[in-house]
Amino acid sequence: MKKSTILRKALSERRAVVAPGCYDALSAKIIEACGFEMVQVSGFGIAGSLMGTPDLGMTQMKDILDITWNIVQRVNIPVMADADTGGGNAINAAWVCERLIQMGAAGMNLEDQVFPKRCGHLSGKEVISAEEMAGRIRACAEVRDRLDPDFVLNARTDVYGLEGIDAAIDRANLYLEAGGDLAFIEGISSRAEIEKAAREVKGLLSINLMDGVSGVRTQLVPIPDLARIGIARVSIPVASIMVAHKALSDFFRALKLSPTGILAGQTHWLTPFCEYVEFLGLSEYRCMEDRFLPRERLMAKYKDRQ
Repeated sequence: MKKSTILRKALSERRAVVAPGCYDALSAKIIEACGFEMVQVSGFGIAGSLMGTPDLGMTQMKDILDITWNIVQRVNIPVMADADTGGGNAINAAWVCERLIQMGAAGMNLEDQVFPKRCGHLSGKEVISAEEMAGRIRACAEVRDRLDPDFVLNARTDVYGLEGIDAAIDRANLYLEAGGDLAFIEGISSRAEIEKAAREVKGLLSINLMDGVSGVRTQLVPIPDLARIGIARVSIPVASIMVAHKALSDFFRALKLSPTGILAGQTHWLTPFCEYVEFLGLSEYRCMEDRFLPRERLMAKYKDRQ
């Protein structure tokens, strides 16, 4: 079964499927190994890991596509890409949609911010007109219908922080009518408004719990409760990069402060070397090497191992 088909079926069940955000192939593989059934690419995470910048629209679309390709190739669960604003107008958005389908992504997020966009939880956002966004969705929907009807178009609106929940619901419904498969209202702050959106959005709804720990600006609601409300997808997009930041900061701070300059025996800081390379598939690559090495080099290799 295609990854897009698996994703579409899971979302249609409205059981609050959790979509952790990843920022590279390694973070995606870890999320998969922990048992999550889908992963989404985090533009916030890519901006931080690739550029060392806040998510302020400085990441190039080519970089996003390249990183997404790496992620799609390394996990077996559906990957939902982050297309930001689509890279320009409706034609650009359709082109990005086509590239993502061709590389095997199961879906994509497309948002209605003015370019350059920024993280949805940062101030200073602006949005394009609802009609212009609907046009971009229609353009992507044509590509979806031609190449992979199960590919999931997640239509995100950032208007909530500017005009409130009613305007966000209106946009969500317009975007679904234009061909979106899933509506994503960014930045909803309270459970009451999540419930209101679930009642009034005429289709599948996604919400964002940011890091899953503080919620940043969004009230944290337990996943089972969100499933009972009928939410289709729950995004936790920024946790991976923020966890990585804390883990690296804590380790290197301790290393720097150590009187010996090392942390001998403090194994709690890291994954053992052998376990890490096995997680990355070293045994499989070694088997491939052995299959294709010339016989004399293969024999010498095993002699060296003895």
